Amino acid sequence: MKQLTGLDASFLYMETANAPMHISGLSIYDQSTAPGGLVRFKDIVKNTNNRLMGLPVMTQKLVNVPMNLDHPYWVTDGAYDPEFHIRHIALPKPGDWRQLCILISRLHARPLDRAHPLWELYIIEGLNNVEGVPKDSFAMFSKTHHAAIDGTSGMELTAATHDLTPDYKQAHNPATISIDSEPSSIELLLRSQLNNIRKPFNMVSVARNTVPGIARTVAGLSNGKLSRVTNIPRTRFNNSVSPHRVFDAITVRLDDVKTIKNSVPGATVNDAAITIVGGALRKYLQAHDELPAQSLAAMAPVNVRSDKDKAGGNIVATMTVQVRSDIEDPLKRLAAVHDSTSKAKELTNAIGAKTMTDYTQFIPATLTAQAARLSSRWGLMNRMSPQFNCVITNVPGPPIPLYNTGAKMVANFGTGPVQDGLGLFHVIGSYCGQFVVSATCCRAIMPDPNFYRQCLQDSFDELLAATAKPKTVKKSKPKKARRARVKSAA
Repeated sequence: MKQLTGLDASFLYMETANAPMHISGLSIYDQSTAPGGLVRFKDIVKNTNNRLMGLPVMTQKLVNVPMNLDHPYWVTDGAYDPEFHIRHIALPKPGDWRQLCILISRLHARPLDRAHPLWELYIIEGLNNVEGVPKDSFAMFSKTHHAAIDGTSGMELTAATHDLTPDYKQAHNPATISIDSEPSSIELLLRSQLNNIRKPFNMVSVARNTVPGIARTVAGLSNGKLSRVTNIPRTRFNNSVSPHRVFDAITVRLDDVKTIKNSVPGATVNDAAITIVGGALRKYLQAHDELPAQSLAAMAPVNVRSDKDKAGGNIVATMTVQVRSDIEDPLKRLAAVHDSTSKAKELTNAIGAKTMTDYTQFIPATLTAQAARLSSRWGLMNRMSPQFNCVITNVPGPPIPLYNTGAKMVANFGTGPVQDGLGLFHVIGSYCGQFVVSATCCRAIMPDPNFYRQCLQDSFDELLAATAKPKTVKKSKPKKARRARVKSAA
């Protein structure tokens, strides 16, 4: 039995009927590489069971403390039901990309059942008309609650279920699951009382470690060496969200993105990704006559997981980055984004990204859950000044091909949670030379996801065109002149 950290529990408290807080991944596979050219559903189930059942997130369910006096606990009761968690569906004909996006949007919109371990896996067949994907491919769509994993630990789950070659062999034996005894209400109340006694002492320890960083930050902001993002405009993405979702994505060459980032000294691939999103937001809002004069800002999660942090859960901080949607010229926007991310990193490093997450352990469980519900019910986010306009998270993938049950992964995408006041979520990913920008949004906020996908593509194309250098052609001298020189030399 293990208690959730304050950061993990916050994703439970923020969850409402219209805003489930799970993260999802969509992978597409070519089954022609599997032994016999065919992957059976029961083989996928067996492979998943053998490789993942030893991981706590797959078998643990939530147990709440009475009256929410403390953060919940993860408890393994041994009641794992693969037929509930792993499901088999298919696209209708013709099985194209648009149908897949609609299906993913609907599956992602459904909340997870808290009476079971908080994950689901969907095997989707019928992908017969998706551009760039071999016929008869299938997809795997996984959903896991954000309270259990973050993007980095999610990639570790992906690595656990995949091989580096198509030679699939059932060499992994099912893991032995250690079953916890169900805690009583009295035991949970006693634990909460002990934790409440320890919290003041723990907070003193955390404060002692963070005071120097806070002092440096205050001094830096006062003398102008550090700066923070202010004057963030309100957009359609800062409204209350409905229970419905939309999903779409673009895929481009990673080498092209590297070419773009090399056009500005010091810029990174992440800077290029933010610039692409900034240009897309500019085009989208401009087309709807809603483009503000100020730059939009994004929440950018920062991975602060060390080599010692091998468990699941969330070990992540955030920083605020301007996407410079106020700049039309693509290369000038890239330079401005690089400047914005550099300043955001300086501010985050001044206080310490890792220590910033320690304060979440002292979040009052009852007050936070009630505040989230009341904020959603009263629409408070529609009246408050926004802190961000969207989320942009970067989850790099492997540069080499992966295989699941012998089938080769040919594409990989990500979806994230949207909530009141933050209705647009971008997942930046890479895999095997591909660079992917996925977007998840509330359907009421973005009824035209195809148009936003086109805005992302146009923004990328403009950036790539702006970085293209004209080739200089060396002029050749006339043949007569060359003959004359040869004759003279002879």
